[in-house]
Amino acid sequence: MSLIPLLIVGFLILSSIKIVNEYDRLVIFVLGRIWKVGGPGPLIVIPGIMTAQKISLRTMVLDVPPQDIITRDNISIKVNAVVYFRVMDPQKAVISVENYVYATSQLAQTTLRSVLGKMEMDDLLTNREKINAELQQILDSHTEPWGVKISNVEVKNVDLPQEMLRAIAKQAEAERDRRAKIIHAEGELQASEKLGQAAAVLSQNPASIQLRYLQTLAEISTGKNSTTIFPIPIDVISMFLKKN
Repeated sequence: MSLIPLLIVGFLILSSIKIVNEYDRLVIFVLGRIWKVGGPGPLIVIPGIMTAQKISLRTMVLDVPPQDIITRDNISIKVNAVVYFRVMDPQKAVISVENYVYATSQLAQTTLRSVLGKMEMDDLLTNREKINAELQQILDSHTEPWGVKISNVEVKNVDLPQEMLRAIAKQAEAERDRRAKIIHAEGELQASEKLGQAAAVLSQNPASIQLRYLQTLAEISTGKNSTTIFPIPIDVISMFLKKN
């Protein structure tokens, strides 16, 4: 009969020993009051007198579900994001908020809708890094009292309506046409400038015009052409007209 109390004491001692991993911390309460934050390694938590809550210090990844957002230019879109955060102060994460993971998730959803709702769609598509930095700053300022550090926020996908996708495609096509026309006009301008310079050089020596004419005929004759056009100066034709 004397072994039973010893077994009970041994069981209580073994059940009181808590092994805390390197990446965890144990927030220990004694009779409802905070005692200490322990770990890593073995710790003693006496049942009935002490209670403990384990907090992970590793970086956690929170997937923010798609949010229905109406931008400032009245375009309805769906946006989701991912939040990277970790607990910096385990004591605050236990005492200051009931469930820091759930609270961070809800805060990320409301902040995402609030920030993106103030922006136009073009800003959302082009200024992704600026938006991520603003979201990270807002979330970090709100979670700091909880002992939680927001390390990064990334907007993942922006789902646009089909009508808006077609409008964007038309806009991109029009932009490409505009650039093509500008490039073509610049080429015409450069060609006209070079032709003007060539005409000025040729006009200084009339013999050079005749040489250029013969060179053009030589280039035409190299091809398989059935018809060759010989340009005749107006001065030659006017001589025959005067004789008649």
